[in-house]
Amino acid sequence: MLKKKGKLIIISSPSGAGKTTITKKLVSLKKNIELSVSVTTRKPRANEINNKDYIFVDLKTFKNFLKKKSFIEHAKVFGNYYGTLKKNIKSKIKENKKIILDIDWQGARQIKKKLPKDIITIFILPPSLQELKKRLSKRERNLKFINLRMSKAKKEITHWKEYDYVVVNNDLNKCVNEIKKIIYFNDFKPLNSNISLI
Repeated sequence: MLKKKGKLIIISSPSGAGKTTITKKLVSLKKNIELSVSVTTRKPRANEINNKDYIFVDLKTFKNFLKKKSFIEHAKVFGNYYGTLKKNIKSKIKENKKIILDIDWQGARQIKKKLPKDIITIFILPPSLQELKKRLSKRERNLKFINLRMSKAKKEITHWKEYDYVVVNNDLNKCVNEIKKIIYFNDFKPLNSNISLI
């Protein structure tokens, strides 16, 4: 009997929709699931640990990875570069792991072209744009920064139809349970095309 390959679970969302909290909760289940650690040129935030939350590098190192074609996907977000190393993904798939990739729609597009049969894509939506702004305001008091994030969020949200599944994060635990159903049982109905956040 052939050994089953692992799966890549791509989870995307606009900033403030709860993606990071959700992915951490999924990984904490420890059911053969791991979070892919992205390489980034962004500076570490408070309490972030190198090689656990992100692999923090300078721009020169990142560009060297690009030159060597080390990334399976990469993107520039808010002036910082992010990328997923091919070798890390391949090793985890060989171990029959389910790997969560916390990346944006640009990265999702790149991976779908390269590994169309080995991935599940999930887009997390906030209940409304008003609620998204409220969540961002709790994290950041700079109005200019919030408006920038909101402007980008509106653009990111237009890509939700490119994903296999869409989940609304109105209640964190409910959202995590819905994503668990998708990952482990493929038992969740995709949302219809009439979704509106206005």
